[in-house]
Parts: sequence; structure tokens; C-alpha cells
Amino acid sequence: MTKSTHFKSPCASRRAFLRTASMLSLLGSAAAPFALNLATIGAAAAQTARSDYKALVCLFMNGGNDSFNTVLATDPTSWSAYLRLRGSPDDGVIALPAPGNPGGVLPIVPKTAQAGRRFALHPNLSQLKNLFDAGRLAVVPNVGPLVVPTTATQYLARSVPLPQKLFSHNDQQSLWQSSMPEGAKSGWGGRMGDLFMASNSAPIFTSISVSGNAVFLAGQLINQYQISAAGAVPIEDLHGELFGSSASANALEAIISNDHSNLFEKEYAAVTRRSIAAQSQLATGLVPAGAAGVPDPTRYDSPRRGGLARNALAVQLQTVARVIASRSALGARRQIFFVNLGGFDTHDNQLGRHAELMAQLDHAMAYFDGVLGNLQGSDLRSQVTLFTASDFGRTFRSNGDGTDHGWGGHHLVMGGAVRGQDIIGAFPVTGLDHPQDIGGGSLLPQYSVDQYGATLASWFGLGTSQIAEVFPGIGHFANRNLGFMT
Repeated sequence: MTKSTHFKSPCASRRAFLRTASMLSLLGSAAAPFALNLATIGAAAAQTARSDYKALVCLFMNGGNDSFNTVLATDPTSWSAYLRLRGSPDDGVIALPAPGNPGGVLPIVPKTAQAGRRFALHPNLSQLKNLFDAGRLAVVPNVGPLVVPTTATQYLARSVPLPQKLFSHNDQQSLWQSSMPEGAKSGWGGRMGDLFMASNSAPIFTSISVSGNAVFLAGQLINQYQISAAGAVPIEDLHGELFGSSASANALEAIISNDHSNLFEKEYAAVTRRSIAAQSQLATGLVPAGAAGVPDPTRYDSPRRGGLARNALAVQLQTVARVIASRSALGARRQIFFVNLGGFDTHDNQLGRHAELMAQLDHAMAYFDGVLGNLQGSDLRSQVTLFTASDFGRTFRSNGDGTDHGWGGHHLVMGGAVRGQDIIGAFPVTGLDHPQDIGGGSLLPQYSVDQYGATLASWFGLGTSQIAEVFPGIGHFANRNLGFMT
């Protein structure tokens, strides 16, 4: 990147500092170890949190989703090319059955017609088809990392700046989440969190991962908070034995309870106190699973197992819904979440593996939409937007049993504020040797991740200058809002 990624927002930073300092001051003395006064923190922001709340949920499909079998063009010309390249026994059959056939792809009719084109979703996305038809799901085709608008000729000649280390899992995951290759210190979700943390009574609950550490949520100021389906995770054995020694536990308690001149001890104590304080607040305020309109997910129909199975992605989204249901107790007005579904690196056995992943995706997203539709008696679907992301798309050409690493891919955006029942922009040509094919059917993106993210950021409440802070490269693109949010 040619621009600096150091973000300056003095007013927001000062307010965040004051709020955080105020929160930590409530920790009190050793007589009341690390407890937060939940009523004091939450009461002032409770009404505002209910009326002016928004959340973004990044659903990352880890491994690189084959979007050519997720959203398909089914007009005769496109379908003929699809069957020729993906349905040939000589090339390895990874084609799906045609519309109308048993187990065939599911037709969708976007509001914006594309001359001569027809479209469908994977056969296992029946609930997402219903959400599309209901106007709460949109398709954003051919999105991927770009430094500047790029043509295939420019790509092949290397005549414009290109994203670093294309086709590498780790680097492309990082580019999607942060606009930088592996080693990035902050992601665009975390940078948005930096700008909104001051509006939350407890800034620590601004950026929340339900799937381990994610660079997407790392900010310059904000620290991502990691939770699990069990909710807040306490520090084990704080007052008992540590590493098998009560003396070690006593030493740790002394370190975090006292003032220190040693900078390392001081920072370690501060971090640990924040962790304990957040655990205490979340343990008190988090809505239990199965309560307040957050039912346990049903099991999904697993194509590979041939029966009902637990959906780990749906459980992650249940945890997100529980935190959203607790927004008043947490004093939260803006929150950004990260969930993850792995297994998309389908170099082999793609038909079976991808069918299983689509069934999980369909079940989990439909569950989340249903919960948001009646969360504590309110419909929050217009206040919460879920969007998909992935390492990259895959090649259109089969490798014999699957597909290889590509570039651009099609993505889904779900929510009541989404311009649903539509495909946003021109859907790429199906096949090979077209203007967006850079080899093997790997798509040159028509939309950058920056444009995709900036559209979400605008809905979330960021102004033009703030969006430029979060996405330093957005200035290279004339269209900075793709229009898929209402």
C-alpha cells in the first residue's frame, strides 16, 4: 500500500480513553476484586443501545469457496459452457444437476434483470433462496482484493500494482480481512471498532470473535474480545493453584492486585485486570443460551452423514445473537463480530464436500435470520447485517476431482437493510477466455474488497473521511458504495 495505515481520530480516541479509564476505575480495591458495577455502566446507555444499535457479522468461509457452484448462471449459453467444463467425465465431473431435475440448482429471479441471463443457487441453499425471494439476501458477484482497478491485460503485463502473494491462503485471508498480506497488525473490522469504541460504555465489547483470533477484528486502539459458546471464559485457578503451585497463584494475584513500578508488571496487571473485569461483566449480562428468544439451533440435514448433525456455525451465530440480546446490559451501540466455517479448500472430492458446507451455511444463516426476527420480541434484522468473505474464489476449470485457487468470488449479504432479491452489478461470463478470465477460469475481480467493505461501513455509520481511514486504498476507486445496502 502506498498510503500510511496509521489511523488518527483524536476525538474518538480521547473519548475512548476516558470511557476505558472510567471503566477500569470501577475495579476497586482488593476487598471487591475486579467486579464491575454493571448497573452503573449499563443504565446510562441502555435506551440508546436499544434504539441506535447496529452490528456487522463477518462470516468467513475458510479455504476459498467455490462460488461457481454457489451462485450459477443457468441461461442456455452459460449452462452449456458450465456442463462442457464441469460436467465432462474426462475433466472430472463437478457439475450440479440442472434446474428442475431431482436435486437440481434452485432458480432465483433478481429484481435487476441482466439481458439473456438466468440464475440459480446451489441445491442445498433452499432456505437462502427463500431469504433471497423475501428481499433479505443479495448476491455481490466477483469480489476480491485489488490495489487499483485492473484489466486482464494490465494483470498479465504487471503494468499496475497488484495484491501481494495472490493465490496464497494465509496472505489472501489477511488481504481480505486487513487490506494487507500476512503479518498485518490491524483489520478493517478492528479499524471501524477504533472509531466506534467511544460510543460503547464498555469498549472491550466492540469487536468480538466467536472463532479465535482474527486479524479482521484487530484495531489500532481496540482489542478484539474472544468468546465461545460457553460465553465468558474466566482465568482458571486465579485464587487456587497455578501450574500446580499455590505459591504461583498467590504471586499472580499479588501482581494484578498491586501497583508496580516495573513497566512489564504494570502492563501485565492491567491486561489481566481488564480480562477479569470483562469476564465478570459478560458473565453477569450475557443472555443464556435458549433464553430471551435465542433458542438452541436445530440440527441440520447432513448430506455426507445421511442424517441430522450439529452445526458448529449455527452455534457460533447463536453466541453472536446472545451478545446482541445483551446489548443494553453491555451498553453497546455498535458491534462487529467474526464467525468462521472451515473446509472450503476443495481440491478433491468437491461435489460431496462442498454440498456439506452449503448445507451448513444454509442452515446457520437461516437460523440467525429467524432469531433476529424475534429477538426479545423485536425484529432486529434491519439493525444487523451479515456478510460472507473467503480467501478467494476458485478456478472454473476442474482439476479432475475439484478446483484450485482462484481470485474473485461471489458473496452473500443478509439482513433487513440489504437491497435484497438482487444481484449487484453484472454477473461474469460463464466459461473460459473471457475478459475477466486470467487463466483456468480464475476471475479478475470487478469489485475490490475495499469497495465491498466501504459499502458496509457507510451503512454502519462512517463518513467519507472515516471510510478513507479504515480503507486507505479506497481513493483508487471511483465507485466507493456498491449500493447493496438501503
